Amino acid sequence: MPKVLFDCDTGIDDSLALLYLLAHPEVTLLAVLSTAGNVPAQQVSQNNLGWLELVGRDDLEVCLGADAPLATPLMTTEDTHGPLGVGYAELPTPRRAESHRTAAQAWSEITRAHPGEVVGLVTGPATNLALAIRGDPGIPARLRRLVLMGGAFHHAGNTTPTSEWNVAVDPEAWHEVLHAYEELAGTGVALPILCPLDLTETVEMTPDHLLRLADAAGSTPAEALSADDPDGGRSVASNPLVRAFTDAVRFYFEFHREHDSGYIAHMHDPFAAAVAVDPTVATLLDAPVDVELTGSLTRGTTVADHRHMWGRPDNARIAVATDPAAFFDRMIDTVGGYARDLA
Repeated sequence: MPKVLFDCDTGIDDSLALLYLLAHPEVTLLAVLSTAGNVPAQQVSQNNLGWLELVGRDDLEVCLGADAPLATPLMTTEDTHGPLGVGYAELPTPRRAESHRTAAQAWSEITRAHPGEVVGLVTGPATNLALAIRGDPGIPARLRRLVLMGGAFHHAGNTTPTSEWNVAVDPEAWHEVLHAYEELAGTGVALPILCPLDLTETVEMTPDHLLRLADAAGSTPAEALSADDPDGGRSVASNPLVRAFTDAVRFYFEFHREHDSGYIAHMHDPFAAAVAVDPTVATLLDAPVDVELTGSLTRGTTVADHRHMWGRPDNARIAVATDPAAFFDRMIDTVGGYARDLA
């Protein structure tokens, strides 16, 4: 039964990743860590607390993390995720505050409390984890495994022509995390698994997936979102969780439509969550990986040395293939059943 420590910048797709982890019967979610990324860190924390309030999980610790990258000003992406980061969703006002400890402290203390058991999942910039490793270099060796959503290797970037969002926000953090694992090569520490755009952009949610999710939850009426819908619609679903998520992802559909990707939504972070729970859902390829920090055109680009020209050891496992249809089947059954049971 995986014990997951979830570090995120919630975010529409982070929201579904959180719901998937909460819903999964074999997952013990230990804490939710908030970092600046899609929206500022304080708003991320409010989003995480809001989703937990909605599903009645006020027992789960939420830790506030870094409010800026390691070396550069923060850039956010409200145009992609909405002014509050959750599209059109209106989450309940949290009745509690964040934990007394920071996200970096949580990385250190929770992995010390559960050595060899914790699955770390990072779906935002890696700032919190990098700061934690600076203060406690033993964290990687104590993790059962680490999964990071980010990077682009043989695929165009979504922030610059060559860089993916999470890495582009804080390239130094990704560099430090990958370097920490490079230094541990040959010690038996499990290599981190990277879920890059090359793969996550094949995981496309469509309106049909939302219909199936609502049906699995027993929610009515059936709402068939369409590319012809005007912007800004609102769900009337009877199930509160289905209603909130539909309103969130509707904004994401509209964003992708406006950028000529179709009326779909790339589910980067829920896929990474599925890999965190069960790495066999993806084909993995080991390689030395680093991040470009100084290129005037390529800063934030992830580079994999598949031919080992650098003479450096493998420090990552790259997810290179999956079955998106099987992923959505699992996600819909899991989250839909959870929403039904909550109603």
